[in-house]
Formats: sequence, C-alpha cells, structure tokens
Amino acid sequence: MPRQPRIHLDGVPLHIVQRGHNREPCFFGEEDYQSYLYWLGEALKKEHCALHAYALMTNHVHLLVTPDQADAIPRLIIALGRRYVQYINTTYRRTGTLWDSRYKSSLIQAETYLLACQRYIELNPVRAAMVDDPAHYRWTSYRHNALGQPNAYLTPHSLYLAIGRNETERQAAYRDLFRAQLDRKAIDDIRLALNQNQPLGDSRFYAKVETVTGQRREARPRGRPRVRHDESQAHDAGQGELGL
Repeated sequence: MPRQPRIHLDGVPLHIVQRGHNREPCFFGEEDYQSYLYWLGEALKKEHCALHAYALMTNHVHLLVTPDQADAIPRLIIALGRRYVQYINTTYRRTGTLWDSRYKSSLIQAETYLLACQRYIELNPVRAAMVDDPAHYRWTSYRHNALGQPNAYLTPHSLYLAIGRNETERQAAYRDLFRAQLDRKAIDDIRLALNQNQPLGDSRFYAKVETVTGQRREARPRGRPRVRHDESQAHDAGQGELGL
C-alpha cells in the first residue's frame, strides 16, 4: 500500500512522532535532551510554530505543534534534525543518520482530541514503566502544564487556557485529568491516526480536511486482530520506545 501523504493545515494542531534510525537511541545523556530542546526552540521561533506538549523518549520524540502556516512544519523538522544530528555526531564522534527518514504526523481536531493528545504524550514514560508518575520524568511538558514549572519552549493552547480562570486553577484542573487512566479507545485512535498519517477528529473535522485537500482522509483499521490490553501494555514496556 502506498504511503499516505502527510497533511498539514494552517493553524491546526499536529501530533508529530520522529524515531531514531532502526529504533536506536537518539539521546545518550542529559545534555542531549537540553540541546534538542534548544534547537527545537530556535526552529519554533523561526517557523512561527507553537509547541503545546512534548515527550523526549530514549529513541523517539513526540511533539504537539500548531503552525501559523502549514508549510512551516517540514522546514522545522529538517532544520531541527540537521542541527541536532550535527551536535550528536560531533559530540560522540559518530557519522551517519540518527533519525528515521520519515516522521509520522496526525492533524488533531482541538476541541475533541487536543487535551487527550497532550495526556497521551506526557504519559509516555508512565506507559513505558520508566516512572510511576509523569512528574517524575524530566523530559516532557507535564511539569509545566500540571505544576507550573517555567518552560520557555511551550505556548499553551486556548483549550488548555480555558480549563481554569488562572494558572493555579488551570494546573489543578490539568492534574485532575491525569487521575484517571487515558481511555483505551483514545489511545488506539491516536496510534492508528499516527501510523497512517491521518487526521484525528469527528466527521465534521474529516469533512473540513476533505474540503481543503480534496481527499477523503480518515484513519481506518486494516483488518488485523485487535491487540489485547495486556499485550499492548507489554508493547509499551521496556524503554517505552517500541510503541507509539
């Protein structure tokens, strides 16, 4: 089956996943995470994109980004990848590629899936059994969104701002979202959309995307048996880098 072209739209949030080549590590030490965030921040400013959530895992990254202009996303990914790979190759005296050649992405309908997507991203280390509380993992946006830790790279989405009248209320409301497990269907929907580079939302959202692109775009199961819940949890285990 041919690969579906990615869809990027002006002002619409986009969930992006980029993996290490052959699922190998792309971060090797604390300074690597800091350097990646620095170059990410530079690319966000240059390309006029807003970052709402992220998770830097050992061998892949999740970003939730809203671009002012859709064509900024490929430029952001290319610029970030180039600078970070140069840094890694110089620091560790290595050569060659670091990332898979293609990143995965999924347009997110904000009103139905944005906060679920933020939770999905920030819970990656918990699903991976690396920590038992998202606050215990340093390299995600959770500490900013839920605890108010300063983070110059993040721009809150309007839906996040709407969950409370001030920062204290918003952070408390956001923490409350994490008291219950993320719905299994939401996890499956997010993963399916990412794997197929398809948008994620309701029928109105798909109709909007079709109107703009001229193509019917909706993630659809490919007929494989559903993975049992316990098998899916095992898939996320280890370093959390094998699953999405």
